[in-house]
Amino acid sequence: MKRLSLRLGLALAFAAGVTAASLPESIERLIASSPACRTAFWGIEIVDLSSGKTLYQRNAGHFFVPASNAKLFTTALALTRLGPDFTFLTRVMSDQPPDADGRIAGSVRLVGGGDPNLSARAIPYRSGPVSGDPLAALEELAGQLAARGVKRIEGDIAGDDTWYVWQPYAEGWSVEDPVSDDGAPISALTVNDNVFTLNLRPGAGVGDLAVPALSPAVEYYSIDNRVRTVTAAGERRIRFERVAGSMDLRVWGAIPLRDQGQDMLLGIDDPALYAAKALRELLERRGIAVAGRPVARHLYPHEVANLMQAPEPPLPDAGTELASHTSAPLLEDLRITDKVSQNLHAEMALRAVARARRNIGSFEAGREEMRTFLAEIGVEAGEYTLFDGSGLSRLDLVTPDAVIKLLRHMYRSPKREDWISLLPIGGKDGTLSTRFADGAAAGRIHAKTGSLAHVSALSGYAQRPGGRWVAFSVLVNNYNGPSADIRGVMDRICTLIME
Repeated sequence: MKRLSLRLGLALAFAAGVTAASLPESIERLIASSPACRTAFWGIEIVDLSSGKTLYQRNAGHFFVPASNAKLFTTALALTRLGPDFTFLTRVMSDQPPDADGRIAGSVRLVGGGDPNLSARAIPYRSGPVSGDPLAALEELAGQLAARGVKRIEGDIAGDDTWYVWQPYAEGWSVEDPVSDDGAPISALTVNDNVFTLNLRPGAGVGDLAVPALSPAVEYYSIDNRVRTVTAAGERRIRFERVAGSMDLRVWGAIPLRDQGQDMLLGIDDPALYAAKALRELLERRGIAVAGRPVARHLYPHEVANLMQAPEPPLPDAGTELASHTSAPLLEDLRITDKVSQNLHAEMALRAVARARRNIGSFEAGREEMRTFLAEIGVEAGEYTLFDGSGLSRLDLVTPDAVIKLLRHMYRSPKREDWISLLPIGGKDGTLSTRFADGAAAGRIHAKTGSLAHVSALSGYAQRPGGRWVAFSVLVNNYNGPSADIRGVMDRICTLIME
């Protein structure tokens, strides 16, 4: 009986040893499973949050381009420094109130306060396409002016985004990024994510020009449309270009007869000017005459004495407030930022922290506040370098170990529930809605994705069936095969964590 017990004990001990070693061994086999994975540079760290035990690591102290995993740092900073209930205020101001006849003698200013959601996006966040009126917030402001009895504005409509320093693009962004919605310019006055949709549909007959339509219906760029309608059997081939700093957008190519059409999301190079133009049109539709033109007001970097810190907040605007719009709580926007990986919103969150904590809404002030925050939670300066808040910069570098330190801190923080609620859920929403739909990982992976050319990332938490939580960071650089192969292995690693 003793011998049987001894054999049973040895067998159980051996089984436990095999189980403990199976995760590292299985991960190594997965990485070796395809040429794309074998030749890529993998950085992985997996930690049990209850025991603090490291379950697996590979190149955890090496640098990787994180892509949108950089948003983890930005949204954690904003949630910690500003709190979930922080709000943004957008105002319409004038130097003088309207007179008895509803006339405003000077200009009117649409003053941005950093609200990222002057758009049609649903709040609270929900999965699915965005629908509704992208100018609804500006419609509300225009309606307030009309209700106040404004009949005529003698001066200009100025889009004022001086709440943040005018630094529309980050160092390390690609030259193509600002043309599309990926790298829309950063502004304290943001309408519809600083993009518009150009829809092209085939003309009535072969050889006719394609029919363009804009959403929002605000004419901003001069569009040179050279897209021709071809036979129904033809191939859709549409290209576009805009020279940086130019207001000319050229579109060319072919679209088949009876084609459903194509939507192109295009960045707006001066969001404050676009917002002013949109508000002017909305006012005129209400019968409010505007004698002046739409203009933009920026705060340029050379106008600021110290981009990292201002001694005190700027003086409040002494003008007359004609209308205002208060944003939803910050938590709702941070959820959107991480769920759908919204680059512009991440950049705006970084500047919101800078403005609130250092009295100047600049990238430099945001970066300094990030350095202070990360030092407080034990992430050393040598473990990262960040040139933006979104991860779109190709110059960003982090280590998997730095990501894990952030994840562990936020898991232990009083804001744990809010923090985890920001992350996409496997098989349920955001950028993970089509991943982890089946099996043990469904609904139990809460993680931020990241993707650039030759870069894929996934970092967050796995909630094991027994209730234990695991933090993981998987950063992959320099792969030269199909992205689906890399993501497939990353997903299988997460599945292994669940076992």
